Amino acid sequence: MNRTSRLTIAVAVATALLSTACAADSESSPAATDNTADESSVGHIHGLGIDPADDSLYVATHFGLFHVPDDGKPTRVADRWQDTMAFTVVGPGHFLGSGHPDLTEDLPPHLGLIESTDAGETWTPLALQGEADFHILEPAGDVLYAYDATTKRLLRTEDRERFEEIHSGDLVSVAAAKEAGQLFATTGKGQLISIDTSTGQTRELGGPITAYLDATAEGSLAGIGPDGVVRVSDDAGKTWQETGSLGGQPAAFTITEQGWYAATTDEAFRSDDNGDTWEQVL
Repeated sequence: MNRTSRLTIAVAVATALLSTACAADSESSPAATDNTADESSVGHIHGLGIDPADDSLYVATHFGLFHVPDDGKPTRVADRWQDTMAFTVVGPGHFLGSGHPDLTEDLPPHLGLIESTDAGETWTPLALQGEADFHILEPAGDVLYAYDATTKRLLRTEDRERFEEIHSGDLVSVAAAKEAGQLFATTGKGQLISIDTSTGQTRELGGPITAYLDATAEGSLAGIGPDGVVRVSDDAGKTWQETGSLGGQPAAFTITEQGWYAATTDEAFRSDDNGDTWEQVL
């Protein structure tokens, strides 16, 4: 088999895997299925975050937001079945999210940008309620980048009320670079790109097919492929070094001060050695 054929097959496989993940993300809220999921079942994982208030793990899923203590037994926060499609921790007990409400709540199907200041016990709408279904929330200092899956637009906001579009296209993950005004992202086909936030100009980086991407505080990029292979780049995506593997298709990935965290559909893992080895935490 020649190189072109292998590349074509790899792209086809990656596209199929990423399309499957997107299809799972668009499922109906669990309340629409009479809450048939087990009370302790996290379901499809959409996001991960560490609360610096106590360094504990929070897992945003199709069946609610879960708190995961050191013993690994998840607890659904506030007994809410909110389908939290996007999730990020911005401070102690301070979360931002988006997605779809628990159907017992009188809310529109798209939550827009929502905020919790009590570790997910309660949520307050901030902007675009009923309009936006954010699947990516990427804070960068005082700026927040938010990707609306309904319009396929990457938006930028400084006050979490007013937004401006900086990019249009299908995205799976976004990582803010150490250099201000520079973003890295992965597309629905696993393509790595850079985005200049001041001009909206994009540039293809080449490199391996990547599902999820994040950046370290030192400026390195880390990506996980559709096959679970973890790679790191220390030169802004020009070259990549394989470091480890999750052993399955990723569903979420975040780098925190407390370690690297990644998830498959319903399991979460932590790495303390920059992706070389992974320990299951959920």
